[in-house]
Amino acid sequence: MYHIIENKKKLSIADIKNIIDKNLKLKLSDAAVKEINKCRSYLDKKLKSNKGPIYGINTGFGSLCNVAIPDKDLEQLQENLVMSHACGMGEEVPTEVVRLMLLLKIQALSFGKSAIHIDTVERLIYLYNNSIFPVIYQLGSLGASGDLSPLAHMSLPLLGKGEVYYLGVKTETEKVYKQLKLSPLKLKSKEGLALLNGTQFMSAYGVSCLIKSEHLNKAADTIACVSLEAFDGRIDPFKNHLHTIRPHNGQLQTSEFVRELLQGSSLIERKKEHVQDPYSFRCIPQVHGATKDTFNYVKGVFEIEINSVTDNPTVFPSEDEILSGGNFHGQPLALALDFLCIAMAELASISERRTYQLISGVRGLPPFLVANPGLNSGLMIPQYTAASIVSQNKQLCTPASADSIVSSNGQEDHVSMGANAATKCYQVVANVQRVYAIELLNASQAIEFRRPGKSSARIEKLLKKFRTIIPLIKEDKIMYQEMEAALQFVKTMAV
Repeated sequence: MYHIIENKKKLSIADIKNIIDKNLKLKLSDAAVKEINKCRSYLDKKLKSNKGPIYGINTGFGSLCNVAIPDKDLEQLQENLVMSHACGMGEEVPTEVVRLMLLLKIQALSFGKSAIHIDTVERLIYLYNNSIFPVIYQLGSLGASGDLSPLAHMSLPLLGKGEVYYLGVKTETEKVYKQLKLSPLKLKSKEGLALLNGTQFMSAYGVSCLIKSEHLNKAADTIACVSLEAFDGRIDPFKNHLHTIRPHNGQLQTSEFVRELLQGSSLIERKKEHVQDPYSFRCIPQVHGATKDTFNYVKGVFEIEINSVTDNPTVFPSEDEILSGGNFHGQPLALALDFLCIAMAELASISERRTYQLISGVRGLPPFLVANPGLNSGLMIPQYTAASIVSQNKQLCTPASADSIVSSNGQEDHVSMGANAATKCYQVVANVQRVYAIELLNASQAIEFRRPGKSSARIEKLLKKFRTIIPLIKEDKIMYQEMEAALQFVKTMAV
């Protein structure tokens, strides 16, 4: 099955999730092909009739923008650009993100404002459809002038250079091309810039974070409800009329979800000895809700970005203009990614506090949630791990967007650092998944000490499924295996 790249149709985060989940192949619409060809034809004619300088097309790049390039060297200029800018270092970009980079670059080129040749776009589609994923490195982009270094690594295979993952094996592109009987492309004028200028590295990481965060927002509410039941918490802080007098959307949504999920629970309805609960339980609607509102803002920013043209210069055939501007600047994404990073880290922060409360030996629960504490340490140390992860998240929440370092001899004198914002947000989201796995491990253990009391049907169904993977912990055992199993459960749990 195919997803048709429509240059007139907006691509949503939900669309991308559907493409990935269903493993759809990509295909350009007739309209997209027409616009791509129209723009390329316009540039070819323009170069024949206009001998003046056009940035990056017949000039050098960055601070070398005033260096004229002879016509005979225009193709070599683009190949040199790709090779010289492939300067990434550090860990490899995960394949799931590389896949998104290819998808988003194809989407951006389909608008017909980049003067890319149709053969180049089709080769990108071929790589995507055949799961040939370029080896890209995490470090190297300043988040302005586009994600130059990572996009250069993404583009090397078009030239038959660099490395790719094919059939799950890291291989030199040249060997894969021989195996598939493919020939390297010869980039035409402007094509290297069209490939390297753009925000697809930042955008791909951001889209991945958003897809995971959307699931996490729902999982967080569910797991918090299990903890609330295990802690013998009160329903009062979730009543509707309390939230209608402070009607933030996320707060209203969270409190409604908790009320619905706990319907039919004998545990929540039983008489409570305590007058109120700690903030980590009582303020779930306010904290979780604020994260949901942040998520929705960030999602809006990214849905604009992934439907935008972000390379430079930009070619406007109808207006007969080639404009050198700054659409590659990642500031909107950098700020949004820093915001999402902070919001998701707060979910982990409040989660760890609930875990701490559950193991503290209060409200009739045994210390560390084990029947024979002393001989057994029980769930003492998973909370340490959660605390360590939460502390790391706090360090990662230092905003990348607050920094800028001059590059290219001062021509590129303000950059977004959005790429760093993207990679650290990705790490924070992964950390949040781990912290919620630890909370669910503790909450599912604690609730067994409330038996024969029952929670709601939906929570009991969740716990029954969880128990098929992780049995009740009755005495000390190797815990990291249980924690990893809980993590996989949280990543895939129905929400």
